Amino acid sequence: MARRRSIYVEGFGHKNPIPAACRIGNLLESGSIQGTDPATGRYGATLEEQAVLMFAHVKRIVEAAGGSLEDVIKVTVWLRERNARQAINPEWLRLFPDPASRPARHAIQADLDGEKLLECSFVAVLD
Repeated sequence: MARRRSIYVEGFGHKNPIPAACRIGNLLESGSIQGTDPATGRYGATLEEQAVLMFAHVKRIVEAAGGSLEDVIKVTVWLRERNARQAINPEWLRLFPDPASRPARHAIQADLDGEKLLECSFVAVLD
């Protein structure tokens, strides 16, 4: 078996020939994850909708690698507007309701292209 394993999920992909994430041993790192609809590939209409779709992809990707959201240790989010952090908090709190068991998160303002209002990457340590 290969030491490195590429992780792909139905309904999520990149334009370039790269996987959604990569796993070596118990370490999982994602590539860029956007707030796209898995059925259409289109971005959500609002920042809040893109956040819900983006975090749904995070969940599906970590599960495809054999883990769960409990294994996510760090999420980095790039936002078009710096003051947009509050728009991602409702979904963040829904997915990580226990303040004693949340991953670290860092949000950065970025020049995002097209209709993309945010994107993220994550690191997970799987059992």
